[in-house]
Amino acid sequence: MFEPNETTRTGGTRHPAGRAAARPRPSGFWVVGSVLVLLMLSSSVPSALYVLYQQRWGLSSGVVTVVFAVYAVTVLAGLLLFGSLSDTLGRRPVLGAGLVLAIVSMGLFAGAGGLGLLLAARAVQGLAVGLATGAMGAALLELSPRSRPALGAQVNSAGPTVGIGLGGLGAGLLVQYAPAPTVLSYLILVVAFAVALVGVVRMGESAPGAGRRLRVVPHRIRVPAAVRRRFAVLVLTVVAVWTVGGFYLSLGPHLALSLLHTTNYLAGGATVALLAGSATVAQLLLGRTAPLRTAVLGLLGLLAGLALVLLALGLGSAPVFLVATAVLGTGWGAAFLGSFRAISTLAEPEHRGELTAAVYVFAYLAMSVPAVLAGLLTNIHGLQRTSVGFMAAVAAVCALALFTTLRLAARTRAEGSTL
Repeated sequence: MFEPNETTRTGGTRHPAGRAAARPRPSGFWVVGSVLVLLMLSSSVPSALYVLYQQRWGLSSGVVTVVFAVYAVTVLAGLLLFGSLSDTLGRRPVLGAGLVLAIVSMGLFAGAGGLGLLLAARAVQGLAVGLATGAMGAALLELSPRSRPALGAQVNSAGPTVGIGLGGLGAGLLVQYAPAPTVLSYLILVVAFAVALVGVVRMGESAPGAGRRLRVVPHRIRVPAAVRRRFAVLVLTVVAVWTVGGFYLSLGPHLALSLLHTTNYLAGGATVALLAGSATVAQLLLGRTAPLRTAVLGLLGLLAGLALVLLALGLGSAPVFLVATAVLGTGWGAAFLGSFRAISTLAEPEHRGELTAAVYVFAYLAMSVPAVLAGLLTNIHGLQRTSVGFMAAVAAVCALALFTTLRLAARTRAEGSTL
């Protein structure tokens, strides 16, 4: 991990880091971690409500995945436009702007009475997450406690799973047992985001050289030539992980209700929570394990979980499906933690925001494109057959990622690297 220093290096010459010279208060780390969890929590709340939206507005599975994809596409747009913005403007103002957009999106969700506003809300939400993602990832690495330098990468990878799990379970509870769940869920989040915004305003700045002139231009994601091969190997694991995540967040609740033969909306949200909760447990248990070893263990878990999902679909067994989801989640969490920690060591301090954005560009592409394809195929072949084909295809990607990661691990051992 990189620790923020009082100076930065450029071409062997030391320069003051401006506002980052004085290390910000440790509380800033937990503020940023809370923002990450909240943003991911809010992104999974609609997933638990999709079944309800389908019933109320007569939406097909294909339309549901399009709504999900709108979110992912606008996240990508935010990453491509603003992914490295916090490297120049600073982490704090970019996070603040992201939270303001998140509050606006929650208001749109709460007022949605049909597909149009739902799409608009998802788009604004995606832009908020895309704007904040690079800043959050970099700030967590910079603000990690000196006694636990790996904590930033751990929160970066565990934060999304914690948020997704809490969002799925919380929204499921509200849908099943609370009045006006399609409004109440979002009003609660408006309050939570407002509190987080206060915390961001009060926190210190951590970006080296922050405060330069605002300049927003579309740019291609750049990865330094010296690390491109390692990045390509590691990001393949990210793609496998988030392809699974995209399927579960878009069609997972519907599949769960079908296999469990229930109309209880909590079951759908609990399925998402089970996946994400298992991922979080795995990340906590493997936090001190070497990154590449963690990634390999995660990929093995993903392959085992996918095999169990296929078995559950073949048997039509709800208990096997729940076990499969837990195993799949364990692999998901470990694989993402290991790959993210390994990738984070490739970045120079002044390019952390950009490299973090690059990771999430691949993650959200993997979340959106396969999920939309699965939704469209569901309209033609049905949910069961589409799920079988989808899981088999993802298993092939996981197997390729496992092979390339094992080769990278052998190469780094031969070079004496600590990865």
